[in-house]
Amino acid sequence: MEMKYKLLTLVLFLVVIGLVSPVWAGDEGPVTATETPAPIATESPAPVPLASSFDPLKYTLGPDDAVDVSVMRHPEFSGVYPVNAEGKIQYKFVGDMEVVGLTKAQLEQRIRDVLSVYVKDPEVSVTVTEYRSKYFYVLGKVGTPGKYYMRGDTVTVREAVFEAGLPTEAAAMRKCQLITPSFTGKQKVRPVNLYEILYGGNLKLNINMSPGDILYVPSTVMAKVISVISPVTTAAGVASGGPESASTARTAADTLSGRPGR
Repeated sequence: MEMKYKLLTLVLFLVVIGLVSPVWAGDEGPVTATETPAPIATESPAPVPLASSFDPLKYTLGPDDAVDVSVMRHPEFSGVYPVNAEGKIQYKFVGDMEVVGLTKAQLEQRIRDVLSVYVKDPEVSVTVTEYRSKYFYVLGKVGTPGKYYMRGDTVTVREAVFEAGLPTEAAAMRKCQLITPSFTGKQKVRPVNLYEILYGGNLKLNINMSPGDILYVPSTVMAKVISVISPVTTAAGVASGGPESASTARTAADTLSGRPGR
């Protein structure tokens, strides 16, 4: 039995090497000692709050945003208004008002112009209460991959990766990509060296992301090897353990799937 297990392990090792060798021949290249990122918890800079890096005065409104309009001494003209899919708000006593592409200052001036027919020297204040018209994606080996909303017309890759929980230890931080989708099928792909941005402090590489952009953080070659070989070696260990181990594995599988034991 021990000889069979050794032979099976050798065969599996050769299979894994065959699967991984094309990866080494690809764009990532072989892993070097310097490519392994330092532990995030000990060497990464303290996350910078995203709110401190945007200027709300420059934010331009779009569909799914919401604004709070306050007119001093005139509550009848005040309220919270969502921006609909057409880029308009349903303003009291006025009707549809086009707001898409406006900053809060521009919207305040537009409302003042409209209300000046009814109110003398209206004092208008606008606050953006929901930022939902612009978003970006962070995918791959980060703490929390997913979709994130923007509080500005752009966001830097550094801010984006902080928002997504920083790269994991399996991340190939020198091989990241910033992808700008295109309806023509000719998306723009730019290389991003997160290692230099986060650990080297090279902010010249800290490029801006636009709404809809995707920051992809790939895994290292070693992480790919482990993800391939780990379930295979586990199965081999169960198979070599004899009837008792196989029975235990079947019982665990039945428990997880909700089937009664055999």
